[in-house]
Amino acid sequence: MKDLMRIKCLISQDIETLLNQQIKKEAHSSSLYLSMASWCNQNGYDYSADYFTKQSEEERMHQLKLFKYVLDMGGNAISPEVTGIKTDFAGFREVFEDALEAEIAITQSFKNLASRCHKEQDFVTMEFLNWFLKEQREEEYKARRALELFEVIGEEGTGRWEIDKHVNKITYSED
Repeated sequence: MKDLMRIKCLISQDIETLLNQQIKKEAHSSSLYLSMASWCNQNGYDYSADYFTKQSEEERMHQLKLFKYVLDMGGNAISPEVTGIKTDFAGFREVFEDALEAEIAITQSFKNLASRCHKEQDFVTMEFLNWFLKEQREEEYKARRALELFEVIGEEGTGRWEIDKHVNKITYSED
């Protein structure tokens, strides 16, 4: 029966494995953003705590979207165990540096997955992944802009407070 199910699956075993790895990466990102939200909250950066909480919710939504896709294609979606989440940061800026690094890594992971889909001529999954590639453009933009606030505003005096206040106002427009 298991072999019959594999035949009826619309994605290859390799693509399914890569999608499940991506599910785990999204779960890790969601947990990391919650950890960042907690650190910001504990250190008095309330707006940034809200920003990272929203980011965590987005990553969780990405995880579930991938999970559902694997199931819809007849595959076996795996609910991942998430461990090794960083909980301590040297400072406010480091939180945003780590967020940008995480987004860049996620983008690269999606690009690798898309490349594999192209190689296998899995155009259905490729079309599905286009939404994530577009989303990553927005995620990286917002992470970069947040980090740029440290250069534009500076951290001295009330700088960190101003940065915290502006983080939630960062938006992305394709126009």
